[in-house]
Amino acid sequence: MHLSALGVLSPTLVGTAPVLAHAAQAAPADLTPPPDLFDAQLLDLDFWVKPRMLTVTRPASGEKAKLLYWKDGEMIDSAYQQLCHLLRDVNGKETAPIDPKLLEILWSTQAFIARYGLEQPLEILSGYRTPASNARLIEAGVPAARKSLHMTGKAADIRIASLNEEVLGGLVRSFRTGGVGYYYRSGPKGGWIHADTGLNRTWKG
Repeated sequence: MHLSALGVLSPTLVGTAPVLAHAAQAAPADLTPPPDLFDAQLLDLDFWVKPRMLTVTRPASGEKAKLLYWKDGEMIDSAYQQLCHLLRDVNGKETAPIDPKLLEILWSTQAFIARYGLEQPLEILSGYRTPASNARLIEAGVPAARKSLHMTGKAADIRIASLNEEVLGGLVRSFRTGGVGYYYRSGPKGGWIHADTGLNRTWKG
């Protein structure tokens, strides 16, 4: 199967040596992806015990951050507070505690694809939402549930530039840690994936 068919769109190898980047550009068009691309259940224990660093951007506010938030089995409180701020309701200008399990989903998604040279930031399109902000989205016709888990800090809408919705959603779904919504959109930015720590379920919006 071609990488392009899976939605891997000529990623830039951030942080790698030039020779690796050149090798990636010279790779044959029929290069096949690793067999576990969609199956995070094949990860070994070493993956889960290593330090956790998140690299995120917030297009709505222009913020960027690279934070080590978990090490030696413990959350680093200062970094956790910064991540809560980054995932705040940008429109409602309010911050709330973010479910640590949601941060684990975000980190594991990013760390998983980094194993294959895709070292790119996670775009956080939406994190925590106030009830008022959520209601405004519904009134405006934007996809938002009336009892959205965004309002309890348990959901985020995310995007990674080099992965389409099908690939990113398939990976998040393989962690089996909550709900995954696929939001397909045309245009230069494409769609996004909703990830939450609620019931294991999937939908398309």
